[in-house]
Amino acid sequence: MKKGIIALVLIVGLIAVFALMFGGTYNGFVTRQEAVEGQWGNVENVYQRRADLIPNLVATVKGYAAHEKETLDAVISARARATQVQAQISPETLNNPELMQQFQAAQGSLGASLGRLMVVMERYPDLKANQNFLDLQAQLEGTENRIAVERRRFNDMARDYNTAIRRFPGNLLAGMLGFEKTGYFEAEEGSEKAPQVEF
Repeated sequence: MKKGIIALVLIVGLIAVFALMFGGTYNGFVTRQEAVEGQWGNVENVYQRRADLIPNLVATVKGYAAHEKETLDAVISARARATQVQAQISPETLNNPELMQQFQAAQGSLGASLGRLMVVMERYPDLKANQNFLDLQAQLEGTENRIAVERRRFNDMARDYNTAIRRFPGNLLAGMLGFEKTGYFEAEEGSEKAPQVEF
């Protein structure tokens, strides 16, 4: 009788230990996944800030450089594409590498067209002295820095989450419960070369 009670206590103890390990691992995955999704919200926020600044910047430049219509149209078009792709990305689709690549390509195209716009703006001394333009340019530069910071933070959190769901024994639980690897922001192709700016 005593041996049966001891065996039962051991079995219940083992089940309790496994339940605690299971619960702790699961809760860790959820916490990391929520951190990734929260950080994605921060990334979207700074990209939206950039998208919101662009119409003001374009309107300011139009007054000085109306004949640079092609460059201004390219910025507006790139902004529209980036906004459209951004609407397709959500925390639930972060593990879709194809959508992440589309998002990065659209944002890269927008960044490139903004770069061309900045080159155009350098040609207009009156524009460069305009206080509205200077304010917008400073806000845009600050936003670009924020984008870099938030993307780096997102990648850090995504790495932490991806590592947790791939390490043993968590990988067994992650597979059973549907936790999937999330994507990273990657450098654009050719970004290792410094851009050439010509005036």
